[in-house]
Amino acid sequence: MLGYGIHFSRRSDGTINRFIMNLFDLKAQPSKQPIDGVITFDTVVDATRNLYFRLFLPSLEQNTNKPLIVYFHGGGFAYMSANSIACDDLCRNLCKKTGAVIISVNYRLSPEHKYPSQYDDGFDVLKFIDDNANTKNFPSNVNLKQCFIAGDSAGGNLAHHVTVKACEYGLRNVKLIGLIAIQPFFGGKERTESENRLVDAPVLSVKGTDWLWKTFLPEGSDRDHPACNVFGPKSVDDIRRLKFPATMVVVGGVDPLYDWQIRYYEGLKKCGKEAYLIEYPNAFHSFYGAPELKESALLMEEVKDFIGKLIK
Repeated sequence: MLGYGIHFSRRSDGTINRFIMNLFDLKAQPSKQPIDGVITFDTVVDATRNLYFRLFLPSLEQNTNKPLIVYFHGGGFAYMSANSIACDDLCRNLCKKTGAVIISVNYRLSPEHKYPSQYDDGFDVLKFIDDNANTKNFPSNVNLKQCFIAGDSAGGNLAHHVTVKACEYGLRNVKLIGLIAIQPFFGGKERTESENRLVDAPVLSVKGTDWLWKTFLPEGSDRDHPACNVFGPKSVDDIRRLKFPATMVVVGGVDPLYDWQIRYYEGLKKCGKEAYLIEYPNAFHSFYGAPELKESALLMEEVKDFIGKLIK
């Protein structure tokens, strides 16, 4: 359904027909009654930006401390929202399988809001929860000292850049201990082997990624912009000097972004950072949206293991 909405709502002039997209992007309401063992509610950060987050809480084991995952949804910076059914289902499943509390961020979308709006929104949510006055209604067992930043596709890109901002800023109450980048949306001017081999891949084509970068990046920028090519020739963030958290990078062998994701992992290692590569050779882009796939179940176990390793 979502794929059809993205296809039919995309205009050649770089704009999106939101009316058409909303016909396909079905929404889920928050529920204080447990659904599949998880309760949810929304918290507004800035109503003028429609900036809010959806909190996912395991309905059982309320007496045990829970790590926190701040999650950024995918959609090429241009599509979906925290209350999209696909995003709601994914975060609900992640909450259930890992036992973590999830904050799913609703950030502004391009092309109406270009770079760096999404990064600013993501970081503002971190600063919001870093203020104790804003977390009084959180369950007492949410452990802000065991915080992970995570995201899929464009959300994985967002997770990286928000983490860099957080490392430079210095949060008081929130301690970032892990980054989970699931098939992160990175790129560059160069055409890589995986892009050439999978130019018309299902779910995400190279033509589609080019369109998304054009709608997101500042006017006149190319794909070597540091938002896109984080370790490229125009990179401005030297993460060697930062206390960057341990990072899990998830890649799929049938994803045209595969090579850029591998370069991201290798870039982290070259900078002396703790990084782990999880590879599923037969996985296409956004495979985790199909919970019936064995790779989806494996991913949830890998995320659970990664979290468990870092909170010991």
